[in-house]
Amino acid sequence: MNRLTVDVRPGDYSIAKLPSGSPVPSLPTSDGLVSITSTPDEVSVVSLTDIAPSAEKVDQGWRLLTVRGPLEFTLTGIMASLAGSLAAAGVPLYAMSTFDTDHILVKATDLDRAVAALREAGHEVHA
Repeated sequence: MNRLTVDVRPGDYSIAKLPSGSPVPSLPTSDGLVSITSTPDEVSVVSLTDIAPSAEKVDQGWRLLTVRGPLEFTLTGIMASLAGSLAAAGVPLYAMSTFDTDHILVKATDLDRAVAALREAGHEVHA
């Protein structure tokens, strides 16, 4: 895998789980990443904690790392390289992709270890 450039984005993120069939919440997107995924079993929302929807289950305290893109769909191994480096360092993650790039959330308490692990693997990380 070639060296990736990863940016640590500002702000604290939350991951919320809404019941299946919930209406898709309307959240502002100008201040950070908002990702809403709906499946037959749940609606998951990733957003800055300040704008997270009220939900029965909300996991707070995440930080966002974004691979600089855009990335071509023909590229392989990007998420595997990042996830493998973090797994080797014992850092849990929440991964997602968008049209242009890949994103990883790590707990704020693990951010320093995550940055160190990615740098040790040869990636350029801007914190």
